[in-house]
Amino acid sequence: MTHVLDDLVARGLVAHSTDIEALREALSAGPVTYYVGFDPTAPSLHVGNLLQILTARRLQLAGHRPLILVGGSTGLIGDPKESGERSMNSRETVADWVDRIRAQVTRFVDFDGDNAATVVNNLDWTGQLNTIDFLRDIGKHFPVNRMLARDVVSSRLESGISYTEFSYVLLQSLDYLELHRRHGCVLQTGGSDQWGNLTAGVELVRRADGDRVHAFATPLITKADGTKFGKTESGTIWLDPDLMSPYAFHQTWIQAEDSKVGEYLAQFTFLELSEIDALMAEHAEAPGRRVPQRRLARELTTIVHGAAEAEAAEHAASALFGKGELSDLPEATLAAALTEAGVATVPADASVTDALVACGLVDSRSAARRTVLEGGAYMNNQRVDDPDAPVADAPRLAGGWTVLRRGKRAVAGVKLAP
Repeated sequence: MTHVLDDLVARGLVAHSTDIEALREALSAGPVTYYVGFDPTAPSLHVGNLLQILTARRLQLAGHRPLILVGGSTGLIGDPKESGERSMNSRETVADWVDRIRAQVTRFVDFDGDNAATVVNNLDWTGQLNTIDFLRDIGKHFPVNRMLARDVVSSRLESGISYTEFSYVLLQSLDYLELHRRHGCVLQTGGSDQWGNLTAGVELVRRADGDRVHAFATPLITKADGTKFGKTESGTIWLDPDLMSPYAFHQTWIQAEDSKVGEYLAQFTFLELSEIDALMAEHAEAPGRRVPQRRLARELTTIVHGAAEAEAAEHAASALFGKGELSDLPEATLAAALTEAGVATVPADASVTDALVACGLVDSRSAARRTVLEGGAYMNNQRVDDPDAPVADAPRLAGGWTVLRRGKRAVAGVKLAP
């Protein structure tokens, strides 16, 4: 059986490690308790967090015990970022986001069995923390010169950084120390942008208790041009279906770049690496079929939203582009898909020419008429031959929608004004 650390390395999930051979020995010696933390700086986890929680899941499947930390206290401050000081959210907002994120993480790890997961909140040990004790017991272990040398701090020195954000590393390091003392935690994982915080926690445990603990960081997920993956034109890739529909989430992965899809399959799915190699070989033979992208989208939508939503997203995508029955789509699924594609409300007497322009599928009425006359316009997947054909003549779909399509790939949704 492949050692879990070898599998993580083979999947490209270990960018940094404090001592990878010592970590291998610890993981081989028996079940270890490890943790990964999430600050409630938004009402939902996002795709960057997903990589962390799935990495925690891999370790749990290998027999180790996860602690999932939701930062009720660190979320009140916010990890410093290079672009400038964070806006602080109210205590009530952060508390609400803690509850939301706690509910989200419970879907990804098991809470039963010998290596059951535990959700912890760092507000439990910092909420009543005495300032003098904190400075004496924790602050004394942090040389200021080393704190100033951290990349995110040094980049903010000229523009300014508050003491609040400057001291964030002390609070996150305290989490490791407390979890080590309370739960015997000996491993922390996180993203590579958190590497300074992870190593600071390891060092605090060594200085305060004299114990050796471990940390490793996953790489930042990037696009082919090296920019950070996780942002779309419409915003962040959220895991909450109220912030990003399962259909939109599914489409994000369908659009994965050819040069990156194999990497995403290895890092985000639980497919065997040999199966991923086979998918990529098939892709090399017929890239237009986008077989690995479709498998990636199905696997991840199932993991995050469930098999039913993954199937609905696939069905919706197929139907929108003329390969399925639009009338079978539930209203919520159709609305989510069309909202992602683009929608417009048109007058009750609007023609297909009017609607094509209103939806932005063409730039002008002349282009719309030409599209229709050349056989490239469809209402509800039925070809339209008359540029003046009323939109109202097309049967209404669930929710009162009409689906317009130009050619094979350009789709939009139309509703008639009351």
